[in-house]
Amino acid sequence: MKLNFKKVGQGQPLIILHGLFGSADNWLSIAKELENEYTMYLVDQRNHGDSPKSDDWDYKAMVDDLSTFMSSQGLEATHIMGHSMGGKTAMNFALKYPNKVKKLIIADIAPRYYPPHHQSILAGLNAIDMETLKSRKEADDILAEHIDETGVRQFLMKSLGRNEDRKFVWKVNLPVITEKIDNVGEALHGSNSFNGPTLFMRGANSDYIQESDKEDLEKYFPEYKLVTIKNAGHWLHAEQPSAVVGTIKAFLG
Repeated sequence: MKLNFKKVGQGQPLIILHGLFGSADNWLSIAKELENEYTMYLVDQRNHGDSPKSDDWDYKAMVDDLSTFMSSQGLEATHIMGHSMGGKTAMNFALKYPNKVKKLIIADIAPRYYPPHHQSILAGLNAIDMETLKSRKEADDILAEHIDETGVRQFLMKSLGRNEDRKFVWKVNLPVITEKIDNVGEALHGSNSFNGPTLFMRGANSDYIQESDKEDLEKYFPEYKLVTIKNAGHWLHAEQPSAVVGTIKAFLG
């Protein structure tokens, strides 16, 4: 699968992978702060953004996509950073292809299994009739019946686009994500480990990486470092961009 991506900056290569319902653009503001030191590849993972849609959607497929992408860009080894779902892709990739990863950065996700917890989001997205949708405000009003947080709705609306007939469409593959949502929470498996430098960033107000997860971090990523970003939740890069940029720079150094 040929993934859509944006290339920003100059210097050492760094691939950035977004989270569920997101796209490459989610990390653009962070990339702008790093563009003097790194050549960044902001990738739309399959079934997201402007990358192709597919009925196959799990971490095996997304790892294969990333390997193919690196080959297409002539990248033998690179730094890789992933947030949430993108972090799980990055972790799985590092375990399968350790020689292709220089340093690994994982933003607010652990190796363990996460039960489905996006039911209200999926209910809101699926409640919108794309055939009759007239405006973005109408879409937001429908989403608001399911999702209270304005910021979450604004984030989801970034995936609302138009096709060549000017009809509204979701850039995410909503039917497949709805059907296979359990795949995104899948735990890491096997006995492989990645022995390269690994940074886990967690939001102080997020419960995605807990103290009890440290055993798994040690098991799969023995050279890991855990940094907690103050006054940040799961969307730490949006809530505390300066702290995230500083942490990334210090680690990649």
